[in-house]
Amino acid sequence: MFSLPKKVTIIEVGPRDGLQNEKNEVPTAVKLEFIEKLQLAGVEEMELTSFVSPKWVPQMKDAKEIIESATKKGRQFVLTPNEKGVELAKLAGANSFAVFVGVSNSFNKNNINKTTQESMVGLKPIVESLLKEGHFVRACISTAFYCPYEGAIDPVKTMELCREFVSWGVNELSVADTIGMANPKESYLLFELIKGEFPTTLITAHFHDTRKMGLANIFAALQAGVDRFDSSAGGLGGCPFAPGATGNIATEDVVNMLHQMNIDTNIHLDLLVNAIDIIAPYVSRPIETGMYKLRKNS
Repeated sequence: MFSLPKKVTIIEVGPRDGLQNEKNEVPTAVKLEFIEKLQLAGVEEMELTSFVSPKWVPQMKDAKEIIESATKKGRQFVLTPNEKGVELAKLAGANSFAVFVGVSNSFNKNNINKTTQESMVGLKPIVESLLKEGHFVRACISTAFYCPYEGAIDPVKTMELCREFVSWGVNELSVADTIGMANPKESYLLFELIKGEFPTTLITAHFHDTRKMGLANIFAALQAGVDRFDSSAGGLGGCPFAPGATGNIATEDVVNMLHQMNIDTNIHLDLLVNAIDIIAPYVSRPIETGMYKLRKNS
């Protein structure tokens, strides 16, 4: 019989990953209420915003106000792509940081106009400085399974990137099926490797639900020993490089599945739906995740 954890930590990415590519401009006050309601539902770790150029990601232009105004509860991440972003985030009061890089050179070049190794060279002094100052650092590893340009990614390349980040001392690896192509067998095999090699590093799985295999991939990762998962309330978000991508795996569907298996998340499902109600009128597509529709229609 396989073994499952008794408790799972959900890292809510809706306010950042879920909204960053949203076409509608969501008012800052609405984002702050969304964040507050998510916290009231029991979310203890969350990506709040990203300090990126408003020219490229206009939805994140209020990052400073979000960090300064959001209720400080639990671990709250900001995505910081470069040294300038880190400095702005620190000035606003951030203390937990996320950096990112793609395993695939093609994806990385299309995303930030740098190869994977060029990104790593630039990130190393930033990460080491943050860790020296006592900040929490999560490394987000994109295209860990598949790339929209290169296809299947060799697990050896993903492990090499994980190994490099761990050698720097990062606190957490968030390993992503960025375009939602992975299947449960691939999920289990990769996370079994990662958990086996890095037993003292926090390991988080990040799945998209493009092909409706997100929950199955989470179940497979659970069996591999993963007990941390990124998810987005309402299934908000999606990769701009994956045509037809339906967004991140929905927090409410993940929480429901885990609770059905008697795995604790500390998240109250009804209060989570209340949080989604706050953001739903402001996004460009209807919220149609399983548990949201079920709770709204019951």
